[in-house]
Amino acid sequence: MKINLTDKIVLVTGSTGQLGRVMIRSLAACGADVVIHYSKNIEKANELLEEVKAYGRRAITVQADITDYESVMKMKDYVISHMGSPDIVVNNAVIQYEWTSVLEQAIEDYQSQFDSCVKQNVLMAKAFVPYMIEKKYGRIIGINTECSMQNFPNQSAYVAGKRGMDGVLRVLAKEIGEHGITVNQVAPGWTISDRDRKNGTEVSIEYEKSVPLKRRGTDQEIANVVAFLASDLASFITGAYIPVCGGNIMPTI
Repeated sequence: MKINLTDKIVLVTGSTGQLGRVMIRSLAACGADVVIHYSKNIEKANELLEEVKAYGRRAITVQADITDYESVMKMKDYVISHMGSPDIVVNNAVIQYEWTSVLEQAIEDYQSQFDSCVKQNVLMAKAFVPYMIEKKYGRIIGINTECSMQNFPNQSAYVAGKRGMDGVLRVLAKEIGEHGITVNQVAPGWTISDRDRKNGTEVSIEYEKSVPLKRRGTDQEIANVVAFLASDLASFITGAYIPVCGGNIMPTI
């Protein structure tokens, strides 16, 4: 048994980010053709394009502001005409900002998190779910966070956006399940990425004390779960919020 995404078309928003780039490589390695979305980092997008071609898969790059309706619809038109309608959409992009207390956090930061967490998922659904309904097949995967359950100080804008995203995707799962489309969320913990490897910051003793597995996860471990949910091995899983954080949070019943 293996993950086989041969001839599936996958779109990953924020493909050039720390997690997105590993998702792109992993999904292509599983046989998928990929749409590499970027906001500003065209250099990394083109680098990923060449990597994917080395797997013998089709790939394109596309720039879009995932918080803007017109930009997302323009991306949709470009993707449909150059690649075809995606079978799998991974909503991974998020706007970065400086965390501080509720009293100190700028109102604009709450808006940015709403736009990149809630609005992105709504716009991507409006753009691509109708094609999935026509095919009677589809996978929507949202990248959430363990922070949604932690609610620690200084996380308020991020948590508000991600918890709003959770609500949208759970409702969407119920609305489109009858069409053979699954909607799930992957919730990473504090994950080791290329940035950590470059800076030598893979270890965080204080954080790891709270993790039952006593380590941080890796970007590849996040991508593994995304690939699983994208595949037919997960065909009867929908509406799930799946932590990939070594047990640091444990959703309960």
